[in-house]
Amino acid sequence: MAALAETLEEYFDRLWPINRSIAGPGLRASLDVLSDLIPTERHRFPTGTRVFDWEVPREWEVREAYIVDSNGRRRADFAEHNLHLVAHSTPVRARMSLAELRPHLHSLPDQPDAIPYVLSLYAENWGFCLSDRELRDLPDGEYEVVIDSQLRPGHVEIGEAVLPGECEDEVLFSSYLCHPSLANNELSGPLAIAALYDRLSRRPRRRLTYRFLLGAETIGTLCFLSLRGSHLRERLRAGYVVTCVGDRGPLTLKTSRRGDSLADRAARQVLDEIGEHSVIPFDPGNGSDERQYCSPGFDLPVASVMRTMYSCFPEYHTSRDDKSFIDFPHLAGSVAVYEQIVDALEHNLVWWNTVQYGEPQLGKRGLYPGTNANAPFELKPTMWMLNLADGEHDLLAIAQRSGQPLAGLVDAATKLSAAGLLTLQPG
Repeated sequence: MAALAETLEEYFDRLWPINRSIAGPGLRASLDVLSDLIPTERHRFPTGTRVFDWEVPREWEVREAYIVDSNGRRRADFAEHNLHLVAHSTPVRARMSLAELRPHLHSLPDQPDAIPYVLSLYAENWGFCLSDRELRDLPDGEYEVVIDSQLRPGHVEIGEAVLPGECEDEVLFSSYLCHPSLANNELSGPLAIAALYDRLSRRPRRRLTYRFLLGAETIGTLCFLSLRGSHLRERLRAGYVVTCVGDRGPLTLKTSRRGDSLADRAARQVLDEIGEHSVIPFDPGNGSDERQYCSPGFDLPVASVMRTMYSCFPEYHTSRDDKSFIDFPHLAGSVAVYEQIVDALEHNLVWWNTVQYGEPQLGKRGLYPGTNANAPFELKPTMWMLNLADGEHDLLAIAQRSGQPLAGLVDAATKLSAAGLLTLQPG
């Protein structure tokens, strides 16, 4: 995990300075950086394209932005921090009084030293963000306002990667790459997905097929669903929106709309075995891209495993969500958790006990642990596997019913299968 943590930090440092938005060069540059770990196929959706009830917006690019106060001091300089400029601000070159400027200034009075993240993606506007301490320090007088930005026809771009498996059943990992200068809320998810792709690509065998998406939150996911929605309705067995996985908090599962999908069950089992965690039911009023995947027409089995959930930490959408807020060993640990979920999904088979009447005689097959006091405890995974291998319980159901760890049940199933006592349920 130490080597993975170092790799994640290296790519974080390369991504951090890039000014990202939902459409524009920043998102494309970020996909380029991650291509070493996750080579994606790029899909483009031109400005003006109708995507369900939405329309693909124009691209946004900024060269410089700042205000100059009446004393000649430059304030809220975009060159010093990307969050100083309201995302998708329209071009401005003007002189105005502080009173005229104030409606375009944003701060957080309850966090006086933090710069807020403010965006105006689908309504033309402009503005600056600064700490409340600096806002209260602004002198009266005339101000110069400079926003050298451009909104132009272009496209929304998404990156997709697929790792084929032995069967066509799919698992989806999705994250967004469209916020500037936010560490946990923005970069932890794409970094985790890229690392997970890299690790799964090295496996000699994959039973399931794994699909990965990196793009812009909401509009990028809607574009993806316009491209793959019908396919996912047919093939997707489990999916996860990966975000906010880099802080030091305990793990959190936000369930899918269904609440009991395979994605929910696999994550619950893994988190139960890990220890401290919380489970939050699906909530369309406070969410990320699971709202699109779980919209009524799709109702896909997509959940989310995070650490501290977005909007539940004070640093959320502020300049305090920086490199010092996240912990790269914890981020590497989140990747490991998702790998454990992958393992749970890979082993989640439905078994059939070839001896349906009475218990099979284990001793003659070399499966009885011998004459020792721990024999009943050592046999528990084996006995649960044999009893619930009735063609109706998958491995996750057996784990939940028995309370036995997945690893022990997988080991028991492997040995029982080799002995001819278990066979896979057809289909």
